[in-house]
Amino acid sequence: MSSVFLNVVPVFILILIGWVTAKTGILKQETGDALGEFVFKIAVPMLIFRTLADAHFEGVSPFRLWAAYFLGVAGTWTVGHLLATRLFRRDAKVGVITGMSASFANNVFIGLPLVANIVGKDGLVAISILLAIHLPLMMVVGTILMEGAVSKVDGGKKRSVAEILKQVGSNLARNPLVLALVVGVSFNFLDLHLPVAIAMVIDHLSAAAAPVALISIGMALTQYPIRGDIGLSGTAAILKLLLLPALVFLMSYLLALPHDWAAALVLTSSVPTGINAWLIAQRFRSGHGLAASVISITTAFGVVTVSFWAWLLS
Repeated sequence: MSSVFLNVVPVFILILIGWVTAKTGILKQETGDALGEFVFKIAVPMLIFRTLADAHFEGVSPFRLWAAYFLGVAGTWTVGHLLATRLFRRDAKVGVITGMSASFANNVFIGLPLVANIVGKDGLVAISILLAIHLPLMMVVGTILMEGAVSKVDGGKKRSVAEILKQVGSNLARNPLVLALVVGVSFNFLDLHLPVAIAMVIDHLSAAAAPVALISIGMALTQYPIRGDIGLSGTAAILKLLLLPALVFLMSYLLALPHDWAAALVLTSSVPTGINAWLIAQRFRSGHGLAASVISITTAFGVVTVSFWAWLLS
């Protein structure tokens, strides 16, 4: 257990460094935003491209991987929504935010570095394939459910599914992660190779992805204090850190995923909640305090639960 813990701790220490530098004013918050943009638009796409361009897929279907992960997400989201609306007596809008906060893992900024550190290259392949549809699918589902909840609670006309898909599709076509995946897989299947100098540049940019991502997310955490609705936010945090990885673990076993792929999915599902749940809450002006609290709580306790899952998988 101690060796596993030592592999997990550096990830959270880097997050803590980012938080301290922003909290104390050593670096301005705008710096953290710029670092996050660099990670999302350049460093992580380079890492995904490099990983997939050299990957050996060995005939493993991505559909089993997606099914294992998103069945776990669906189960956790449903439990979170029902607990919020039935047990805590919140409205449907807060129910959607609770379900999303409990099931939306920070796969890009924390999941990728963690999997790279513990599982290795085969795990990165699995995460790269997951990221191809994770953000767009989660945002589409979250937006559709929130549109329905707003219409139910506040009244008014909701947008059609076609309108939402059109908007998300337009954003998806410009998403750097998706573009990196398409180009990387194309290179792999066409057996193309980069010039040595270009490959070295991409390797350097890829190497920056993990530390810069973790520091930037630590700096961003200063914007998400724990405030109000502790009972519900604590419940959502428990679902996120324990139920989601447990369901993904079960689904990965039932669908007979390769060990490294299963380990990668369980680990990335066990990381703290991503900020996209908060973005949805802000957009619809409901549950943003809840989402912010879940992000901070899951990050504070994540080092313990992630270490547990890493130990279990080892």
